[in-house]
Amino acid sequence: MIYWSELYKEITDRIKNNLPDVRWVDLWHEQINYLTEELPFPTPAVFVGFGTREADDAGTLVQNLTVQVDLRLFYETFSDTYDGSANQDKALAFLDRLTELHALFHGKSGQYFTEMRRIDMSREESGDAGNLYRISFECLVTDYSAQVLFTEADMNGREIEVERAAAVTPPGGSDDMFDAE
Repeated sequence: MIYWSELYKEITDRIKNNLPDVRWVDLWHEQINYLTEELPFPTPAVFVGFGTREADDAGTLVQNLTVQVDLRLFYETFSDTYDGSANQDKALAFLDRLTELHALFHGKSGQYFTEMRRIDMSREESGDAGNLYRISFECLVTDYSAQVLFTEADMNGREIEVERAAAVTPPGGSDDMFDAE
């Protein structure tokens, strides 16, 4: 991987191509907490987040990262889940999407990540907005970004000339920038 966007696109493409009931996929930046201020989005929605749990050097400017991938499933519903509810099946469809997300990634690898392993699943606070659950996976990602994007100039055999320039007088003509007159 060179850019985090490569990993993000691979994950979001997998969701969009395999879970047609998911209507919105986006990078997580706490949209649920700002529903009145954010761009409106349809549900069910999946939000993708990343965190580095460990970084090990693997060579010159290359690191092997243990990455936590958080998939947050948000679902707005006015249906009831209680036993005997007239619309229980509709309300429980949320749990089906959660199960499908797990099946889509657990034990699977991709071009930019090794086999994912679920490490957590839990409900998250969403205020009165709807159902929000997070499934966290762990995988390994090899980060080549510093090696590919960083260029080092060879300065051997080159001369560097350093000159001392005249001081610049600040506006107002005073040499004391911190004069508190």
